[in-house]
Amino acid sequence: MPTPSPAALPVRRLTLRDLHACADLSEDRGWPREEHKWGLLLTAGNGHGIDDPEGGGLVAACVVTEYGSWERTDLGAIGMVLVAERHARQGVGRRLMRHVLAAMGTTPLTLHATPNGQPLYEELGFKVTGRAEMLRGRFVPGGREAEVATRAATAEDLPAILRLDEEVFGADRTPLIIRLPAFADQLRVAEDGGRITGYAAAWPNEDTHVVGPLIARDTGTAKALVASLAVHSDRELRTDIDVRHEELLAWAKERGLASVAFNAVMTYGVTELPGDWTRRFAPLTVAAG
Repeated sequence: MPTPSPAALPVRRLTLRDLHACADLSEDRGWPREEHKWGLLLTAGNGHGIDDPEGGGLVAACVVTEYGSWERTDLGAIGMVLVAERHARQGVGRRLMRHVLAAMGTTPLTLHATPNGQPLYEELGFKVTGRAEMLRGRFVPGGREAEVATRAATAEDLPAILRLDEEVFGADRTPLIIRLPAFADQLRVAEDGGRITGYAAAWPNEDTHVVGPLIARDTGTAKALVASLAVHSDRELRTDIDVRHEELLAWAKERGLASVAFNAVMTYGVTELPGDWTRRFAPLTVAAG
């Protein structure tokens, strides 16, 4: 029996049993394995994959993380779209994305696109609505960030964090956010008069701590949260900051973080992301928003 065209191969749902295969696919494309992140995405989101008909693992994979109520999905975030090098430029990525678009129906979608992936997403109908700048480096303390009170989050803070996150993000992300205490090495909040005005996490990824989500009342609060996370980290920091937050970007670079790359923020079925971008400084990960 002839082997079917890669662009016609069936798409199946991925589970945690596929974690190592997903990490192998990342490595195949020159990305870090990121097994810790894959584990979160495959439990909080829905993985989609295409198997190699000749064996040898996955031909392609991606994850869709859905946000909203039990009755309705308000937004879907697409991430970790990968095609094995041996099957690149054969229509496999387009096949996978068309499957996802059909499965999500009329639900608005968003993703962060690399320059290599952006043309495909534009062909499928995604529009560029913003940009994020990836920074990485060893944080150098200094300045007046300590004037904003921050502390480690506790279990009692979770309801307030969830309310703030939904207000700022514009959709309920409970299935993702409730996993933060176990997923992240640090989860900290900023307070003013006993009220939580921001929160941020730092989670391990290879040899860095990724700062995200980063949600704060204002830039000063965002700075304090980043600085407080850095104090308790022995690794380089990495984060993806919305380029509209120019003051935070400039401050982070002054503190030792350097620009690594830019990604386009793209949407499908909606002209802009919901919520309040002025308080949304960095995503948990570009793969999940």
